[in-house]
Amino acid sequence: MSFKLGIIGLGKIAQDQHLPCVAKNRDFELAAVVSSRRPHMNVPSFKTPEELFASGIRLDAVSLCMPPGPRFAIARQALDAGLHLLLEKPPTPTMGELVALIDYAATRKRILFTTWHSQYNAAVNEAKRLLAGKTVAKLHVSWKEDVRHWHPGQEWIWEPGGFGVFDPGINAFSIVTKIMPQPIFVAASVLEVPSNRATPIAARIRFKPSQGGPALMTAELDWRQTGEQSWNIDVETEDDLRLALRKGGTELYLDGALKLAAPSQEYEAIYAHFAELLKTGRSHIDPAPLQLVSDCLMLGRQVAGATFV
Repeated sequence: MSFKLGIIGLGKIAQDQHLPCVAKNRDFELAAVVSSRRPHMNVPSFKTPEELFASGIRLDAVSLCMPPGPRFAIARQALDAGLHLLLEKPPTPTMGELVALIDYAATRKRILFTTWHSQYNAAVNEAKRLLAGKTVAKLHVSWKEDVRHWHPGQEWIWEPGGFGVFDPGINAFSIVTKIMPQPIFVAASVLEVPSNRATPIAARIRFKPSQGGPALMTAELDWRQTGEQSWNIDVETEDDLRLALRKGGTELYLDGALKLAAPSQEYEAIYAHFAELLKTGRSHIDPAPLQLVSDCLMLGRQVAGATFV
């Protein structure tokens, strides 16, 4: 028997990933959508979440794919309606809202799944295995892409709570927090904010290891890169293991040689995992990437950038 699923928010990520992955996963049946734009095929469509929850349509779960700003309130409504939740990244705009949502889902005895799509690559899993038990001496993240290509016309990303360059940067952080053998913390960050925007277009970050001792750990995020995009993570350990993840975590190199490359099937894996959570009655909650972003913003020194148009 398949789970009846609703998708709330039919923006770019839902159109590109959620809808096609749900369509080919036999564990799910798309039963309803919420979109302020237009109906979706022959599925019952609603303008607001409130209309969906009041409709009486039978659902088991909903995927929340709207921008993070209003997500907490909608998530609570969904939990009150007895529904399990899949949250597109980032799950909420603040750590406080995420903590409160975790507690509320537990009181409602509903499953909560915080998804971080970049974690669901074979190369990322192999990197985690190789780094287990080791001590990292160097870490560098270079995550640079073209905001005009990936977020055309999406003004919400430039508003408070929209994350700015940390919207893609949190993907890198989700990989880092998964593969690192020990947690890392933010030591300092410099945030470049365009004069006509509220969120950063670039950031330079210095991390520190939780286990103490010397380590060089840095990150560069930039939203102005045209041409080939850079989604790179380089790690060196004290025993001279040199590991590199390329193309957003789909390729793994050891000592400069390609060890593993696999096509990205991130959202296919996300929905396969969600089905398993629903079958077993377990939640999967990972706050670490959001915590790193929150700490970057808390400890960040802002510098003025050029006007972005």
